[in-house]
This record gives sequence, structure tokens and C-alpha cells, in this order.
Amino acid sequence: MKKILSFLTISALALAGCSSGSSGSKEASKEVEKANEIEVWLTPQWKGTYEASEEGADYDSFLKTAAELYKEENPDVNIKIQVIPGDERDSKLSVATQTNTLPDVFFESSFAMTNYAHQGLIAPIDDIVDPESKKDISENVWNNVKIGENSYFYPFAQNPGMLVYNVKMFEDAGLGEFIGEKSEIANWSVEDFEKILTTLKEKNDQVAPLGFFAKNNQADTWTMMYLRMFGSPFFDDKGLLAVNDAEGVKALEQIKSWNDKGLITKGAESLASTDVNAMFQNQQVAISFANAVLYQGMLDNQANGTLDEFDIRLASIPSVDGPKSFTYVVGSAVFNTNGEARQALAKDFVKFYSENADLVNASTNFLPVRESVVESAKADNPLLAAYLNNDQYVINFSNNTPGYAEVRNALFPEIQAVLTGEKDAQAALDSFVDNGNKAIEKGQKFSKVLGNN
Repeated sequence: MKKILSFLTISALALAGCSSGSSGSKEASKEVEKANEIEVWLTPQWKGTYEASEEGADYDSFLKTAAELYKEENPDVNIKIQVIPGDERDSKLSVATQTNTLPDVFFESSFAMTNYAHQGLIAPIDDIVDPESKKDISENVWNNVKIGENSYFYPFAQNPGMLVYNVKMFEDAGLGEFIGEKSEIANWSVEDFEKILTTLKEKNDQVAPLGFFAKNNQADTWTMMYLRMFGSPFFDDKGLLAVNDAEGVKALEQIKSWNDKGLITKGAESLASTDVNAMFQNQQVAISFANAVLYQGMLDNQANGTLDEFDIRLASIPSVDGPKSFTYVVGSAVFNTNGEARQALAKDFVKFYSENADLVNASTNFLPVRESVVESAKADNPLLAAYLNNDQYVINFSNNTPGYAEVRNALFPEIQAVLTGEKDAQAALDSFVDNGNKAIEKGQKFSKVLGNN
């Protein structure tokens, strides 16, 4: 690997620590000692720096490589890196918040970290973003990491959500006109989607046309996207839920109609996303949910023989106002809880690996957000260009709203109630909006970044 030269200096950081002479306090001396040391946490994203096949590839490989290269130009800096299991992230952060032991940087999906920004624990990163880097990443991706006018995460990679479908089932049903190329993401209208589901059922009633699930809140973003398919904005201009409008109700009535006609998985109210994913891979479902990582995983499993080979391709989520997509942006958040000197060093390190021309190429090990990276790599992987083009359809699915975890927990019981016939669509969405908005309003009241506290 060729040597990467650091383009930044942290010489100014020593000034932020003040003197450590005898007249200074012990706290000030401790701050000086820690000015050249930061702690970086991450949840598992990808193995290796540039490829998972690298010797010794692990989930911390990229950040360790970045730290080693940074230290070549800044030998006095100590960067500690720790991998946090995804299912332990919230509990670890909760304890760290209470004990004032938060890390300096967390490399994670921005969606999972939004509440910490609302709590005032994360610093905006706009001041470290180079203008050319800003232009290299689509506006829709930046919108996913903004709260108000500020960006709280530096995007590095992404994982867009879409649909995956079984090509042979489409061909057997005479639906060839709706099949896209392997290197593209198909776009279907709502009318197309209805025709596809109906025809698949008519031609093969042993297979569920569409995988649908409502057992819990896992992968519920796809459900929220379906609720937008007739044009509901989902959130209003005050950041509150508004999906109980006529368009949202029409969408949920459509889902109920699909259920009654047998166009979605039977017993969806008791199925989890993992159940439906397994059903698709066992070719019991024609169309399912997918993201870039899940899709590539299925292709890899077919290649290594752990999954039977069958042709699978991608499609956007249909909507009356054009294709819709969402993305999980993976990037860096800088906590502001460890003093100005450590925060400055943390930002400098984040800027280093987020903008260095060689290190950003590591995003091809996941999925790049940068146009320049896709341009250089698309010859080897044409689907990268399709993913980047898909950014124009990306929405901010969570609105980066405070209380989003509670919003998610309020939704799936209402979907279950509609599928089982306990509630009609209007009543279910009214209940969801009422309960969800209580959580959002509470979060807005105490948010430190919305100007309310």
C-alpha cells in the first residue's frame, strides 16, 4: 500500500491544552496529557481496509490503517480503536453518557446516532468539510446527516434500501418487460407494481408475490416507504408525523388489499424480516426487501455454494411521484464531551480519513458515497454507478427526528391490527400518529440542536 501523506497538522492542538506547570490545576494537566490521545468506537461495518480478502482482515482494519498513516505524520498521537457489537451499542453509549466516558469518534450509521446529536453530545462537522469533498457527495446524502442547518456526521459510505426480485419467476409469469439489467436498478410505477404482484399470484399461487412482515420494528423502513407510495410526506414541516393523511391511509388500505388477495406473505403480522429474507432465498417469495449489503451477501453465498444459484436483481420502491429509495449513511460522529483539544484532534483525524484520496477508496469495500470513487471503480463493478444514480431518489426516511426509536415501536402494532382486521387503516394510522407525535414532541422539547433548549 503506498504511503499516504497527511495534509493536516495538529500543531495548534498543544495551545488548546494550556500550561501544565505547577500553577495549573490537576484537571488542566490531565487535559494536556489527553490532547494527543483520542478513542474511536465503531460497530462492525466491513472487514479489511480495501478488501475482505486481505490477510488478517477484521472490522477495525480500515480505522487501524487510517490511524497508522495519520501517526506517520503525527507520531505523538495515540488513537485507540474499539469495535462495539451492534447489539451492545445503545447500552454502551448509555453507560458512557452517564459516566462521562464517551469516545471521541463513533463510526456508525448516522440514523443510529441522531438522538445523541439532539442531546447536544455531538459536534457539527461542517467546519472540517472541504468544499470539493462536499460537492463529491450528493445533496440527498448530506440531507440524511443534517439537523437544521448543520451536518453532524461526515458521510463515508452508504447502504441504500430497495427491492430484490427473482428474475425466473418474472419470466415464467410473462413479466419480462419489468426486468431490468443486472447492472441497473429497475423502476416500477405503482400501477406496474400492482400488475406484477397480481400476475405473479395468478401464474404461481405457491409463491408469495411480495415479502411483507410486521412482527417487530426490524427493517420497518420498508413498511414506512410503502406508506409513502401514494404521496404522503410522512412528516409535516414541523417534524411531526402526518402519515394519517388521505394518501397514507390509501397506502395502508392498499397493503390490506394485498393481504386479503394473498399478494403478500401469509401471516405477515407474525413474520420478522429475517423470516421473509429466508423465504426469498428459499425461492418462496418473488419480491423482497434488500439493501446493498444484503444483496451482495446473497450473490457471494451463491458464488461460494452456500445458496442455490438463481438470478436476482434490484428495483426501487414504487411511488406515484417517482421511484423512492432511502439509505443508511455510514460515517463519523465527533463527540464534544472530552474537551476542546481532544475534539479538535478527533475532527482532524476524521477529516484525514474522510477526505484523503487513497483512504476514501476503502469505501468500495462497502458502498461509496463519492462520485469520484464510483467513477474510478465502476469499470470493475458497473452496479456502483447504478447505486450512485439512485441517490437522486433518496429521501431522509427518519427526518432525523428526536424520539424516532419510540416512533418505530408505535408503528408495527398498528400494522398488525390492520392485517388481522382489528382496525381499519384510518384508525390505525391515527393511533400511530398520536402515539408517535407524543414521543417526537417530547424529543423536540428537550433537543439541544433545534433551538428549544
